[in-house]
Amino acid sequence: MAESVFTYDAASWCVTQEMRDAFDTNGYILVRNAFSPEEMRKVRAFVEGNDVIQERAYSRDDGKNRRSRVTLWNHPGRDVLGVLARTQRVAGTMEQLMGGQEVYHYHSKLIMKDARTGGRHVWHQDYGYWYKNGCLYPDMGSVFIPIDDCTKENGCLQVLKASHRLGRIDHVRIGEQLGAEPERVEKAKEQLEHLHLEMSAGDALFFHSNLLHTSDQNASDLRRWVFIVAFNRRSNNPYKEHHHPRYTPLTKVPDSALLDCDEGSDSNGQWFIKLDDDISIRERVH
Repeated sequence: MAESVFTYDAASWCVTQEMRDAFDTNGYILVRNAFSPEEMRKVRAFVEGNDVIQERAYSRDDGKNRRSRVTLWNHPGRDVLGVLARTQRVAGTMEQLMGGQEVYHYHSKLIMKDARTGGRHVWHQDYGYWYKNGCLYPDMGSVFIPIDDCTKENGCLQVLKASHRLGRIDHVRIGEQLGAEPERVEKAKEQLEHLHLEMSAGDALFFHSNLLHTSDQNASDLRRWVFIVAFNRRSNNPYKEHHHPRYTPLTKVPDSALLDCDEGSDSNGQWFIKLDDDISIRERVH
């Protein structure tokens, strides 16, 4: 099976056929050192000092009396995280992994698993939700960028390697979350490799919308904050209006823009999502 771990080199980075093959075969690629310590210090300072992000956060019970906080917005905006999402290193790489066809920003979110309180996220596929939003094809993917180190102790991401090839699995309510049908997940675990993807701050995971993934509660003394950007192909423009955007042209920026951009906060036009806005979960009752 193709290797899915690569290391970023600013001087030579490009999406190779080996990377495309790994993404198609395994459902993800993990890029070590995708962002420098200086870049991550800037990102970390921005999210820690941004009152809007904290004020807009919501949470769902994980079925085991723990909660993680989430802030989600639909348009990238012009602040530090908006620039990060639009860099060639993020948007351009995902576009190439998804076949080279134009992609647009579907949404971004900050997931905050705080020390000793952060809840689990049950096994799920992102397309298990997005299917309900009028996206006909699973031509979608996400980029998972740790702001803090992610370890087994603080609830790192876990995946079933190559599970995107199972196709979309029915999702059912688990606590206040929507998760993949547990019986089918257990059967998949008997055949597919279950990986704990421990990552350092500044690594980046690019993964397919049908890849089964989960994360445990954070029972450690260390928080686990991550930034996630979701993309959709222009050709997969949702056929109905919903709580995420239909096709909106994405203006990519050079990788250097992350360090060059203003550190101020500009949330105009970002279209933040409230808990009750998410109809893909709210309307699904089992």
